[in-house]
Amino acid sequence: MSASQNPDAPTLLVKIFGKDQPGLTAGLFETLAAYSVDVIDLEQVVTRGRMVLCALVTQPPTGAEGDLRATVHHWAETRRVQAEIISGTGDNRPRGLGRSHVTVLGHPLTAKSTAAITARISESGANIDRIFRLAKYPVTAVEFAVSGTDTASLRSTLAPEAAALGVDVAVVSAGLHRRAQRLVVMDVDSTLIQDEVIELFAAHAGCEDKVAEVTAAAMRGELDFAESLHARVALLAGLDASVVDEVRSAVRLTPGARTLIRTLKLLGYQVGVVSGGFTQVTDALQERLGLDFAQANTLEIVDGKLTGRVTGEIVDRAGKARLLRRFAEQAGVPLSQTVAIGDGANDLDMLNAAGLGVAFNAKPVVREAAHTAVNVPFLDTVLYLLGVTREEVEAADAHAD
Repeated sequence: MSASQNPDAPTLLVKIFGKDQPGLTAGLFETLAAYSVDVIDLEQVVTRGRMVLCALVTQPPTGAEGDLRATVHHWAETRRVQAEIISGTGDNRPRGLGRSHVTVLGHPLTAKSTAAITARISESGANIDRIFRLAKYPVTAVEFAVSGTDTASLRSTLAPEAAALGVDVAVVSAGLHRRAQRLVVMDVDSTLIQDEVIELFAAHAGCEDKVAEVTAAAMRGELDFAESLHARVALLAGLDASVVDEVRSAVRLTPGARTLIRTLKLLGYQVGVVSGGFTQVTDALQERLGLDFAQANTLEIVDGKLTGRVTGEIVDRAGKARLLRRFAEQAGVPLSQTVAIGDGANDLDMLNAAGLGVAFNAKPVVREAAHTAVNVPFLDTVLYLLGVTREEVEAADAHAD
């Protein structure tokens, strides 16, 4: 039985810390190799040029431990680092049942918010097993590997704390599925793009203020979306179809949108959009961004004029959730492996149906109901919630170039 299997087997924890330099890890293990020890666990962290290297090894043959300690300390002195060797038994204690990844996004990430979030994790009965920085810009993103409580309970505990602190916290289950192929489906207006498309059309019809008022009420959940859609589209009756090209040209992508989609595609994800807006715009976005799926309402055009009506299947709140399921089936991805992103009340069914629902700069009713919320203006920060690091994003950018 190995030391990792036998909790009573003597082991040594060898800790090296100091200024990082080439060859430290190799040098330590070359030193330890002379004593025929086995490596049970190994971890190294470098922060601002300072390294901490921890190696858990089996106890050397009888009578050799003292010599091992002296040799390691002497080697550390020659490399101008410090060494600490602690005797013990067995391997690390088993991680508790219920494992999650807790991602915290701050702009900035303050000591106060970090203290509060980690305190709530501890009070929930969970343990932080590992901490890893995912990104330092455009936000600071830190991931905590947590065990000892179920994901849903931990999410419920941390959500109100995050809202009070003004930081974004996502809690997802750990496991192989996190690296499996996924489907990401997002809303378009005020999510993928910065605009409300119907308001761009309304500006050409001279009814922008009236349409914006109805849109805002619908997004807050105060009006039935389908009824509000018909009411707003009716105001566009008589517009020349040539405004479609002008609206397409006026659409502004949300900062980070291209990076998000490009990175997801390079990682093998499938990406789609569902919109309460119009196919006259989403079809162009699908071609422009290389999206796998796109569905929206269609403005009826007769004799070169908008009729003030929509045709075909209405994409409303229920329709978005239905389309998420349809896209998942077509992509061969289980619903639990889907990610939905949106900002309005008509996105809620889709966000709740997905494996991970992300409220992006959303209305309060949406932030409260979604699995997690992102409140910074960069769409690519969603990647950090999936465990993708900033370095991986940059590597994807370089690959695309």
